[in-house]
Amino acid sequence: MTDKLLDYSKLYATGLPSPAGRWEGIYEYNFTTGHGNPDLIPIDDFIESATKTLKRSGRNLAIYYSDGGPLGNLELRQFLVEKLAKHRGVSVSVDEIMITSGSTQGILLINDTFLESGDTIITELFSYAGVLRNAERRKVNVIGIPMDEDGMRMDILASTLADLRTKGVKPKYIYTIPTLQNPTGTVMSMERRKEILRLSIEYQVPIFEDECYADLVFEGEWEHAIRSLDQSNHVLHIGSFSKSLAPGVRLGYVVAPEDVMSQLLPSKIDVGTNMITAMMVADFLQGHYEEHNSALRAGLRRKRDAVVAALGEHFGPSVDFYQPRGGMFIWVRFPEGVDTNVPLAAAKREGVIYNPGKEWSADPQNHGSNYLRICYGLPSESQIWEGIGRMAKVFNQEASFS
Repeated sequence: MTDKLLDYSKLYATGLPSPAGRWEGIYEYNFTTGHGNPDLIPIDDFIESATKTLKRSGRNLAIYYSDGGPLGNLELRQFLVEKLAKHRGVSVSVDEIMITSGSTQGILLINDTFLESGDTIITELFSYAGVLRNAERRKVNVIGIPMDEDGMRMDILASTLADLRTKGVKPKYIYTIPTLQNPTGTVMSMERRKEILRLSIEYQVPIFEDECYADLVFEGEWEHAIRSLDQSNHVLHIGSFSKSLAPGVRLGYVVAPEDVMSQLLPSKIDVGTNMITAMMVADFLQGHYEEHNSALRAGLRRKRDAVVAALGEHFGPSVDFYQPRGGMFIWVRFPEGVDTNVPLAAAKREGVIYNPGKEWSADPQNHGSNYLRICYGLPSESQIWEGIGRMAKVFNQEASFS
């Protein structure tokens, strides 16, 4: 007798995202996601730090929270107190820092705590796809503010907040990636950082500052975080080790006032971020942070230069892009009427994958279709040249573009 199969589709919760397809593997010319450079992962130092910390504290793995309580590894939080003060101008205590499983967990915790269906948030017009899709799933209204080379336009933000006030709508937060913005690569000017904080105070709308890429500035000044300007409690701040060390490390952090932190903690139901990884990373960073980041930034700079040269060689003046002074992304604009999603299937057949622009748009019906994002963290310089050459060939064939 054959049992009748259960139809799980009738049991799923409403509002789920579309089902995931089968994983397609790693493409030869992979320009997607925030992949890192395998050659720059400090394997030997990781092994040394893992061995040292396991010998010293490995038996504590038998006890929940034994490395620092529910906020996470104490040594890593102590390192962050020093790092944030030195490099981001942020003064906090260890009790205002929570270690998370990547910065994305921090985003989800904040959204779990603050957002309900029908709420409104403000983001840059082009922003991190994970935030935009999570808000969409929660049935949250997203208002995208246009940008220029200095980041989010403060004049438009001010008029938007004023308009919302007249309608009786108070946004739950203003989400911004001020340093090496994803996907555009722009850096918000210090003048605008001061202005966004002023508007936050005037309208009593918190700023949700995502500094996932702030360690990767390799040209120009290092603007301090918006959180460094905040003398009260208007800025929630998150960061990550996924881009500065490796995505597989899966470590990030949230900086928040203690009263907010006490409300975030009940939503963190994983009973603590991976202790082994946090122990290893805390030990590694104490002795190698500056040296490692210097090498990482130098490698990313060479790759950025390769992308800029390859785009110029293979696409010429028909595409526009902002040349970032750090990070791992370049945001490319094609002429109006070109839909960058159309050539994607053909590009995959050539071993090339990239992110179509609509994935990163707060208003995908009206903005983003003629953009694409190139992440240059993973491919070698030779792969960048060849991959962008193949991409140009596909666009010429599939998108009536030349």
